[in-house]
Amino acid sequence: MKLLEDTHLDSINIFLSCLNLGESTIKGSLEAFSCKHTGADRKLSISLEHEILDYLGQSTDSDSASPVDYLLSRSSRKTLIYLVLTLSHMYPDYDFSPVRTHLFFKDEDWDSFKLMFETYLFEAAEEWAAVNGGSSLFESMSKAIDEVVKLGECEIYSYKPDFEGDPFLEEGAIWSLNFFFYNRKLKRILSFRCCCISNLAANGFIGDVASVEDEDDLLRDMEM
Repeated sequence: MKLLEDTHLDSINIFLSCLNLGESTIKGSLEAFSCKHTGADRKLSISLEHEILDYLGQSTDSDSASPVDYLLSRSSRKTLIYLVLTLSHMYPDYDFSPVRTHLFFKDEDWDSFKLMFETYLFEAAEEWAAVNGGSSLFESMSKAIDEVVKLGECEIYSYKPDFEGDPFLEEGAIWSLNFFFYNRKLKRILSFRCCCISNLAANGFIGDVASVEDEDDLLRDMEM
């Protein structure tokens, strides 16, 4: 996998890199990757494939809706490996098991992405419009994504792990999003990740309040 530099993404990435909304800050980015393997990716891809096949060989699950059913398809395994490799590039300090990771991937469509945008990024859209002459952040993002990976040809996936398995969550995180646009023909994946952080937690306000309360309790105990 190789990170692809593309100027179509620059303005949105700059805007979402650290968008302060008062009580919270949004951190987001669009990144495009080539699915062409590097030497390290090739080794990891083979390792991931073996891990999946070992799991299939040991599994006795006969439920047609189980993870086994999905992983039996070679095409599905290949897509999963590309997605896991992309995650590994995005979060290099995190170890993604393909068998576990694929449970948190979900097939999406453009309407569900738009709904996500309208639900979580409406304040960001207002800020964008204010500084860009009333233009639409969603339309600007849609155009940028289309320029890089051709939206009409893409499969769309979301990645939402459980809380403990989310590598993007940091102290004070309120929510996080991970979407992937995969174009098989172009052999490209574009990722959109976004996280909302509480400024109170990030500034240590919660911890300071707790410390003050602890000190007050201690003083009361001493007076008694």
